[in-house]
Amino acid sequence: MKKRKSAHPVFKPYPRGQLLLPTDLDELIPGQHLVRAVDSAIERMDLGPLLRRYKGGGTSSYHPKMMLKVLVYAYSQRTYSSRQIAKALRENVHFMWLSGQSRPDFRTINRFRSTVMRGVMEEVFGAVVELLIEEGYIKLEHYFVDGTKIEANANRYRAVWAKNTQRYKAQLQEKIRGLLDEIARVNDAENEEYGDRDLEEMGEQGPIDAEKLEKKIQELNERLREGLPDKKVAKAVRKLEREYLPRQRSYEEQEKKLAGRNSYSKTDEDATMMRLKGDPPKRGQPKPGYNVQIGTESEFVVGYSLHSRPGDTACLVPHLEGVKKQLGRLPENVAGDGAYGSEENYAYLEGEEVGIYLKYNTFDQEQRNRRRRGRFQEEDFEYDPERDEWTCPAKRRLTYRYTDIQRTDNGYPAERRHYECEDCGGCPLRSQCTRAEGSRLLKVSFELRRMRAQARENLLSEKGKALRSRRGVEVEGVFGRLKHNWGFRRFLLRGQEKVRIEWGLLCLAHNLAKLAGVLNRAVSFLRRRLPSLMPKAASGGSF
Repeated sequence: MKKRKSAHPVFKPYPRGQLLLPTDLDELIPGQHLVRAVDSAIERMDLGPLLRRYKGGGTSSYHPKMMLKVLVYAYSQRTYSSRQIAKALRENVHFMWLSGQSRPDFRTINRFRSTVMRGVMEEVFGAVVELLIEEGYIKLEHYFVDGTKIEANANRYRAVWAKNTQRYKAQLQEKIRGLLDEIARVNDAENEEYGDRDLEEMGEQGPIDAEKLEKKIQELNERLREGLPDKKVAKAVRKLEREYLPRQRSYEEQEKKLAGRNSYSKTDEDATMMRLKGDPPKRGQPKPGYNVQIGTESEFVVGYSLHSRPGDTACLVPHLEGVKKQLGRLPENVAGDGAYGSEENYAYLEGEEVGIYLKYNTFDQEQRNRRRRGRFQEEDFEYDPERDEWTCPAKRRLTYRYTDIQRTDNGYPAERRHYECEDCGGCPLRSQCTRAEGSRLLKVSFELRRMRAQARENLLSEKGKALRSRRGVEVEGVFGRLKHNWGFRRFLLRGQEKVRIEWGLLCLAHNLAKLAGVLNRAVSFLRRRLPSLMPKAASGGSF
């Protein structure tokens, strides 16, 4: 029997060192690839504000249009480090095609992102939004707003807390006053002139600042030079000058940086210590972070803003003011969750004649017929407008006492009328009503009650129900892509200006990635319905 010859393995050609076709990188990029959408969109943008950042003369620079394309595409590919972007420009075909095979190093990329883009990121982002409006992807009809907290690029354990600063400053001022009293007792002339009072220039009970303290130290040094030096006084003055004055300046500088915040990070002073999503509610260590607000329509980001305050309530008005400045007008309707339902926000939207679809903090509980646990709330009391008094669940009267004005963080004056129960003694419902030693107090804003009633009517309408069902998909879908799919959970840059640039690039990348997805779905639909009219591959990407 004849043996069969063994078959030899067959391999595909491996022509290393041989010139191959195609040599044009464009042939390697699919027709509807995201990189083409980025290229096409930025080509159509007005980059005048960015070009004006460059001065004439000197050596040539990489074109800002190319640099912007590379950064936006890099962010859409979860590539945020300038070194990784520079590496991709050397190794990745899509980056090489987009840059025209230019190879800026990581220092150039980082300088462009953090310095050249400073002050123009909002205008660049606005140019893309204007393109999306022109093409009909955004109509500025419904604006869905929400916020999220993202960790800052800062040390988690080096922070300044406002309460500690206030406590240490108060302790220091007590020490300063005690030392000045001791100096006054030693100096017989001053003791005769001032008696038991403090020194006039320091103020009897007023706060001591570094300027006043420095002035007093200079005066005491002058007196020591003019007369016989007293060792006890000289020692006290040295302590004031070398120890207490620097500490006083330090606390005043900390208060200036806090600017009303509860804390700030020492390694990124614009970042505030916050509890981030996913942290344990009680035992979790607060981390330095920023509160990011975005507004979306059709899952495109229409506006964004960055804030150092943890709460969302006071962020809405500055956020919408930024949108109005950028686009020239506000959307027709604004929808948001219960964090935004404040009197200030309702009043602002009413003044701008915008449809209000913002929940307030008890809206969901009202719809579920659930009462909040704890003491009785305003909705549990009955109001008599003729007598201007309230009746509690125990049928006791609360009469008007006084009115005060409470100002928000943005300076909005909110009027509150105070009502007090005539007598809570022996009330069987007292434990459910108040824990105070005196009678129950009720603070009421009739303006807020009116606004909530209007908001409730809007939210329960057919349009309101539709917007409420869309809000979670609209905004949370964007946050899901940026934070989960793209893994962006911590900023790389430091300082609010640079962080704002980084977030703007991320939102810009999201919009173009979303656009590419819409275009790809449209092409796939047409290929299924009209296969004879659609080519198998398109040579370019445009919208």
